[in-house]
Amino acid sequence: MTSPDTPPVVLYACVHNSGRSVAAKLLTEHYAGGRLEVRSAGSEPTGSVNAEITAVLSERGISTGSETPTRLTAGVVENADVVVSMGCGETCPIFPGKRYLDWDVEDPAGRDRKTVRRIVDEIDRRVRKLLVELGVERPTET
Repeated sequence: MTSPDTPPVVLYACVHNSGRSVAAKLLTEHYAGGRLEVRSAGSEPTGSVNAEITAVLSERGISTGSETPTRLTAGVVENADVVVSMGCGETCPIFPGKRYLDWDVEDPAGRDRKTVRRIVDEIDRRVRKLLVELGVERPTET
């Protein structure tokens, strides 16, 4: 758990840690500007990030080049303040004092670019809302 002097830790979890959770992590880092720590992991990580996620994030000026799918462990969950599963049936260990969210987001695997853009747009909206809730970003004007 973080102290008032350290930024909160947000963990995005999805089974393969190659699509939704990576997009959420990178979008969160992009908008938060270092005001919190962001991680992503999965129980069955694949060897690489989904190519369509890479392409769509690249269109937004965000690189996936430094991302490697990572295994979800109890320690990773225990060290997070907010744990977000991505609607993929990921099971995370439960630790007291953590905030758990489940975002029901469509799987980008095998989807065309237009569909993946829509999925990333949905993740983007959810990330921005979470950052407002965490006091990291101001609400956008409508």
